[in-house]
Amino acid sequence: MSGCLSQRYRDGVGSVAYDMTRTFAIGDIHGDTQALFLLMSRLPTLTDDDTLVFLGDYLDRGENSARVVEWLMALPNQTRAKVVCLRGNHEDAWLRVIDDGWDAFVAPRPNGCLETLRSFTKLPCRPEDKPSHEEEASLYRGDFFPKEVVEWMRSLLHWYEDEHAIYVHAGLMEKEGIFLHPSDTEPKVALLWLRDERFFRNYRGKRVVFGHTRTEFLPEELSGYTPEDPTDLWAGPCCIGVDTGAGCGGFLSACELPGGHVYESR
Repeated sequence: MSGCLSQRYRDGVGSVAYDMTRTFAIGDIHGDTQALFLLMSRLPTLTDDDTLVFLGDYLDRGENSARVVEWLMALPNQTRAKVVCLRGNHEDAWLRVIDDGWDAFVAPRPNGCLETLRSFTKLPCRPEDKPSHEEEASLYRGDFFPKEVVEWMRSLLHWYEDEHAIYVHAGLMEKEGIFLHPSDTEPKVALLWLRDERFFRNYRGKRVVFGHTRTEFLPEELSGYTPEDPTDLWAGPCCIGVDTGAGCGGFLSACELPGGHVYESR
């Protein structure tokens, strides 16, 4: 399925002259290779002028986190487009587990950490499964990740910007009534964890594309893209939410800028 944002969201405020560069911002994948590969097959042919921006949360919940990471790590050598992979809060959480331990992230089954471990150890995982004692110890250390995957997660950017938009995993920080540019945000990890309704409702500025918060939980009445379907991509006044629930029973979405085309895996 594909669609297109209204003229308002394609061009922003007023008339803007763009060159032929295109950026495809892709939402949270969460180990869902079926959605990922189907979505990618629906994108137009990519050129040297195009950029793919993946907004983070490649791991957990879905069954194939290891395959998603393997594919993303290889992608720069397999496409003509520029590839930008941002860090999501789930990658950030696993790095915390590896560095310092974080039992409160690993333990809750809804976080989908066992699915990630078993994807790397090549074992099946059902929603009702619980980790063995050996798996539990490995989860709390995060030692099942290959060294090259940990290095890749550490290399992931906290934000990206081009002529079309600012791209972050979660949103922008507000300070004294002003939403800060990512370059002015400290600590940078705030860009990965924020879930502030004031940002969704009140931000005005250069377009921001984000994931992290499922679109069905964003202010439905503010969306200019299929507002009758709260699970669909969300286009607010100056920001676009593209986490449509891949790996969690939903689907994967991508937004092409500046054209405003929307691509889906469903």
